[in-house]
Amino acid sequence: MADEPQGGPAMDREPDSTTYLKEAFKWQYNQIGLGAALAFALVSGTALPILLGAGLELIYLSLVPQSSRFRRLVRSWQYAAEKRQKEVSLNAIFQELPPEMRLKYADVDKLCRSILENYSHLSASSQMITQQMEERLQGLAQSYLRLLYAAHQYRQYLLTTSPNAIQKDMDALQKGLATDVPKVQEINRKRIEILSKRLEKFDKAQESGKVVDAQCAAMEEVLQLIRDQSVTLRDPQQVSDQLDNLVKDVEQTEETVKEVESIFDMASPEMTGSLAPLPSSLPAAPAADPRRNRLRN
Repeated sequence: MADEPQGGPAMDREPDSTTYLKEAFKWQYNQIGLGAALAFALVSGTALPILLGAGLELIYLSLVPQSSRFRRLVRSWQYAAEKRQKEVSLNAIFQELPPEMRLKYADVDKLCRSILENYSHLSASSQMITQQMEERLQGLAQSYLRLLYAAHQYRQYLLTTSPNAIQKDMDALQKGLATDVPKVQEINRKRIEILSKRLEKFDKAQESGKVVDAQCAAMEEVLQLIRDQSVTLRDPQQVSDQLDNLVKDVEQTEETVKEVESIFDMASPEMTGSLAPLPSSLPAAPAADPRRNRLRN
């Protein structure tokens, strides 16, 4: 039986019975058995091997998908597939960042590695806490990368949108309402409403961009503090608690980002696509080194 990952979001989601049945049918050993039955039928010139194979297949499909060991194996396959997919997504995000943001991520990744290296020399009794700390650091590095991406997207949007120009158009339309014919007034009132919503979205994006920048700076500072503490091998449990608090703060910030994205999802046509959606939260860190231009698992 292959090694199975412990825990993780993907492992917590129980696939339905149909999934186990499909995976059992597609399992390479089952396919080999079916192929062998077909080959024997061709060689012998009789359908007996196929009939025997069909009977064994029915027994196999009634038993194996119910096996707890097979179900754990299927969940491990699912976990590995999601992990690969998320790694591809993280690599895509990383490649879109400008060089200065890649370097910022590299610095955070280096901090996380340094913390883990310092705590790796603790006694065996402390290694469980250290392992939990590693998972949190991986998740934080991953969240930091997504927040950098959000900050980059906000800046791109703010650079390509002029609130002054929008306000000027609104004022001009308002001024002309008194002299417009009724049909034109109706259209222009709708245009004014759209322009007003664009201004609201601009203000929201500007505010959220500042929140994201502040959260990234806070993450950098907390990780630097933990790195300093790890040099003197401070109690890992206390450090783990600090990481828990940081994780909660980061999750709140990511929720803010998602709220802003939902606003842009309902944006007017001229704004659609201004902010690309962030990937969902991942269980494993991308831990990239931009100097080598790749990510680690």
